[in-house]
Amino acid sequence: MTDPITRPLGRTRREVTTLGLGGQASIQWPNENSDPVGIIEKAYRIGINYMDTSNIYGPSQKHFGQAFKRLGLSPSESNYDPNARKKIFLATKTHIRTARQPEGENFRSNYSEGMLDDFEVSTSVDDVRRSLSLMFGDGKGNYPEGAYLDSVQFHNLNTMDEIDMLYEGLDNPSPDRPWMGSLAAMLDLREGTNKTGCNPKNEKLIKHIGMSGHWNSAALMYAIRRDIKKIIDTLLVAINPSDSQYMPHRYNAIETAACAGMGIIGMKVFADAAYYHKKPIFSGNPEDVYHQIGSKEMPSNDLIAYALSVEGISTVITGIGHVDDDSQKCQLEQNFASAQISTPLKDDEMKQIEKMVVDAGKSNANSYFQRTAIGLSGPKNLGVELDSAMHVMNHHAIRVSWDTAYAAASPILRYEVFCDDNIVGNVEHSPQISEKRFCFTHVLNDDQKGSTLIYKVRTVDADNNIKDSASISIKFH
Repeated sequence: MTDPITRPLGRTRREVTTLGLGGQASIQWPNENSDPVGIIEKAYRIGINYMDTSNIYGPSQKHFGQAFKRLGLSPSESNYDPNARKKIFLATKTHIRTARQPEGENFRSNYSEGMLDDFEVSTSVDDVRRSLSLMFGDGKGNYPEGAYLDSVQFHNLNTMDEIDMLYEGLDNPSPDRPWMGSLAAMLDLREGTNKTGCNPKNEKLIKHIGMSGHWNSAALMYAIRRDIKKIIDTLLVAINPSDSQYMPHRYNAIETAACAGMGIIGMKVFADAAYYHKKPIFSGNPEDVYHQIGSKEMPSNDLIAYALSVEGISTVITGIGHVDDDSQKCQLEQNFASAQISTPLKDDEMKQIEKMVVDAGKSNANSYFQRTAIGLSGPKNLGVELDSAMHVMNHHAIRVSWDTAYAAASPILRYEVFCDDNIVGNVEHSPQISEKRFCFTHVLNDDQKGSTLIYKVRTVDADNNIKDSASISIKFH
């Protein structure tokens, strides 16, 4: 057997197989004919090295723990092989945005805090220790020395408020802060420090920090812009041929994350089976799990190839319903084989797959997890001010600045700057990966003194669609 194709996972400096194992489907909702532990074992044995689960995936982490003990990947067992463990990139998730909050206060996302299994969970740090206990320890809160997670991802980020809470306290962490966001605490767990007061034993429990999102590309882009210290290494994001019919991740969050050097993991490749037998709703029971290998109308190999052809994608994860000793009948093996592509699809081939999805009547497949299309947007937060640096040199100029626009079904190419409805400059678009804004300096003529100047900036995409910002005026004295 030839070695599977791998790709770099961004700045993690890890190589991952082009197909990873998702921790839902039959690992979360097994039926009487499925073996969740067997799925994990088979994935490991055929060479898959990226595995993904979450603290809100029911028994998923317990099943990974049972498999890891059998496979020699758990430091609690006598068969433990630390070199084999290093070859696996194991990612889990927390849905909790805080590491500490004042008594009586409660910042919640759409996560129900409280008792989970035998664990009292109220903070993101609790979630990390819960994961370690379930996957490497006794499942009752204890975990062995040497246990670690390759990544903890902030799960399903949807709003700017959630992201602001994640970043709370990052710049000046202290055990005395009443509010402490999860990001600073995860950094403590990564570095073995205790700046937040949340890691009193100075443990090093995680290798990397990531984030995930299905719905709002704008929120994910905001999180990346705020990450000036480059702490968040990976993005797990929905991507499939229906992406362009919603607010697309491809030309927004994915493009931004790739520019920032992040490793990008694609999910919802099959729209969580909404491309097949299921209505467009979140799965919740074994009947929602798909056990076939694609369909005649929607071959799974086309959908996997599509996702892996989106620029920036390192790997894709799929949930597995069914494994079989016969490789031709094994959903896991067939999906893995479909992911062995070294050359991305061409644009026209990707458009054919997009058309295939529409022709199959699945245009609404992403409706339950991805933000409705908002179209191409104008630049955000336009500002104008006298350029003081030019003024020192006895020149008069206005500095025009703005934040990124959001793309629709094609990438943004440039911004056109207008003064009094006359174009005065062009600025090439590139993903905004920090809080540094787009800028243009408009040098003025003396005969414009005393005038009130009106500025706007226009977004132009690859299909020549345009969208203007709001206008803003400034008096030139």
